[in-house]
Amino acid sequence: MAFNVVLVEPEIPNNTGNIGRLCLASGADLHLIKPFGFELNDSRLKRAGLDYWQHLSVFIYENLAAFMTEHTNKNLVYFSSHATKSHWTIPFENDMFLVFGKESVGLPPTLTENNTNELYKIPMYSEHIRSLNLANAVGVIIYEGLRQLDSI
Repeated sequence: MAFNVVLVEPEIPNNTGNIGRLCLASGADLHLIKPFGFELNDSRLKRAGLDYWQHLSVFIYENLAAFMTEHTNKNLVYFSSHATKSHWTIPFENDMFLVFGKESVGLPPTLTENNTNELYKIPMYSEHIRSLNLANAVGVIIYEGLRQLDSI
């Protein structure tokens, strides 16, 4: 696998379905950290993921602590619109974990404050927008990483 996409407490089923489809297309695994803002059998999740969901490698964690305990020694990078470093400077590696926060508030402050060296943003060139749609942001990062690894 090239990457592991991690969604911390995703809230919108359509985003998670689209990200699952993107993971399958790019060869990434999807890691979902509870609580979710929807049920995994939500029709909107299924509709966005179409019939591809059954082929996707999905890992589910009861909470952030469980995820962090299991992946303590892994290469994790975090994404926040409040970061200072651009995603173009990420030293992408195979099996890297790409950690995204929930749609309404992003990552918990404990993650952003304790991981400033691994915290990146996607540049936005308008002061009239707070953030990108989560599924779009994951797409930007996945394909930039694949490009850098010359995997496409």
